[in-house]
Amino acid sequence: MDQTFSHGRRRFLSLVATASAATLAGCVSPGQQVVYVDDARRRIPPPEAPAAGRTPELDLMYGEIVDGGYVIPAIPYWRIPSRFYRQRVVDPTGQRPGTVVVDTPSRFLYLVEPGGSAMRYGVGIGREGFSWSGEGVIQWRQKWPKWTPPDDMIARQPELEQYSVRNGGMPPGLMNPLGARALYIFQNGEDTLYRLHGNPEWNSIGKAVSSGCVRLLNHDVIDLYERVPSRARIVVWQ
Repeated sequence: MDQTFSHGRRRFLSLVATASAATLAGCVSPGQQVVYVDDARRRIPPPEAPAAGRTPELDLMYGEIVDGGYVIPAIPYWRIPSRFYRQRVVDPTGQRPGTVVVDTPSRFLYLVEPGGSAMRYGVGIGREGFSWSGEGVIQWRQKWPKWTPPDDMIARQPELEQYSVRNGGMPPGLMNPLGARALYIFQNGEDTLYRLHGNPEWNSIGKAVSSGCVRLLNHDVIDLYERVPSRARIVVWQ
């Protein structure tokens, strides 16, 4: 048999087989399993469908970022209730522009803006018995802070002694409980020991989990840090 004809016939049959497989794959009945293979006919996982609720805008807002030499991972924001996404809203607080308001029952933090709007962020709050409320001033701010648990926390959790003031605290980093930013709340000139801060646990937003501090997504606390005026007034509602 002519070699050119034989080669062409084999190629034709190969193309027919490929086309048939593609046609069959496009006509799979509901419930019928499709097996995906690579070029070496090895079974591979099927492609993942895009998660419901994802948008390019939110992918950008909560995608991987580099900040201060640290790579902050992307947040699977579609697994967080959408009401806790960072967004501009009509100001519900009645406070003057530049004021930070923490609505503890609703798990929202507002930064009041001129013109009747506010930036709203979802937050995690203190567990029952460890929450704080009242008025104060954000007197100090820090990028990638160290964490030094107070002595009463160390008394409850002795394993935290290694991070005490005496031992220099926990160095900054992705697993540091204060995250990428910390804003320190003072009242009558005294440190209340309560903070607004970032955190690596995205699934804690909207919950009561911390020892009194108000936690935000790292991406959100970076945004808040840049917007909050110096010595901003803060009001925490219970």
